[in-house]
Amino acid sequence: MALYFTSINSGSNGNCYYVGNEDEAILVDVGLTCKEVEKRMLRLNLSLEKVKAVFISHEHSDHIKGLAVFAKKYKIPVYISAATLKSSKLALDEHKTFGLSHIQNIQIGKLQITAFSKFHDAADPYSFTVECNGVRVGVFTDIGSVCDRLVSQFKRCHAAFLESNYCANMLANGQYPYFLKRRITSGRGHLSNAQALDLFLNHRPDYMSHLLLSHLSKDNNDPFLVEQMFNDVAGNTMIKVASRDCETEVYYVSDQNFKSYHFDPSLYQPEQLNLF
Repeated sequence: MALYFTSINSGSNGNCYYVGNEDEAILVDVGLTCKEVEKRMLRLNLSLEKVKAVFISHEHSDHIKGLAVFAKKYKIPVYISAATLKSSKLALDEHKTFGLSHIQNIQIGKLQITAFSKFHDAADPYSFTVECNGVRVGVFTDIGSVCDRLVSQFKRCHAAFLESNYCANMLANGQYPYFLKRRITSGRGHLSNAQALDLFLNHRPDYMSHLLLSHLSKDNNDPFLVEQMFNDVAGNTMIKVASRDCETEVYYVSDQNFKSYHFDPSLYQPEQLNLF
């Protein structure tokens, strides 16, 4: 059985990530409008009916903008920590809202989602890994610094979304006010290109097939340069920058010898493969 994954959008203008198998899927964050998520999933031939839950990393608007409408329209369970829910001030259906806690494992069909706390300037922020039949995909964004929890989860992933938010030189010499520069680099802001690359170099498992560089800053990064930085040392890992303007391709990792593939939905009719 394979895990399929894509970024619906990744950046300060909105974040939403899809991970699933042939039968069920989850979204991590809904930082776009419900309508925009629908449009992008339709273009990717991803069925909204297979989305069985939404997991929320934290309460910043670029992660929850479309959540209330999306959850209400599709009557989908939302997993969100109590502190995040309180800070978000969202009105969610209490019967379909479930809490999160550190190192919690949640079963959604054949998917096992592990939530673990991270460093970010939010009430109670989390990262996630999604596992099915021994295949694991991680969603690691909005992280101020690398901790042992992140290292231990990253080392087990066959594919991952990893924040590579800013170039330190571009940020230092850019137009952001001093307080914002301090927030970003505070250890509870975002990961720099160098920090993300260090994690990749020192803790990437040999079987990691895909790394999607995520949440790149519009003003303080260059997607072409950061992609080249990682490609220079990538080995057999495919490197892709997740766009802040549109959805990325759908990728998947199979449990058959952990082979990885790029799936092009335009080449097939969904019913022929029974994937989406």
